[in-house]
Amino acid sequence: MITFVDTSAFLALLDADEASHPAVRGAWVDLLETRAPLLTTNYVLVETHALVQRRLGLRALRCWVEDLLPVVRVLWVSEEEHHAAVRALLAMGRRAVSLVDCVSFEAMRSRGVRRAFTLDRHFREQGFLCVP
Repeated sequence: MITFVDTSAFLALLDADEASHPAVRGAWVDLLETRAPLLTTNYVLVETHALVQRRLGLRALRCWVEDLLPVVRVLWVSEEEHHAAVRALLAMGRRAVSLVDCVSFEAMRSRGVRRAFTLDRHFREQGFLCVP
């Protein structure tokens, strides 16, 4: 099953001090062993890059870029998807849901992706299956 990879999963994979790290690492290994196609968006890349660099440093950033990203296909968000995500965000009227989340939801729905590798409860609230 195709699996969308969210920023929260990338961060937990890279941060051994994160409480969810063992569960996320185990789920990552399972995804790799089953050869599940892994997808993310360029918006998640930008968000993850900034957070990893700021919170975990350049060593973790290098690990993400060189070790984790090569097995994940990047979906480049179209202008139409961006505008649809902005409309969805404004319609939700919830400050806690980010534009990156809404872009992820739009990209997943438009491609029929039903599963997300994430710790973000908003994916489950939107009806997606979540791992771990």
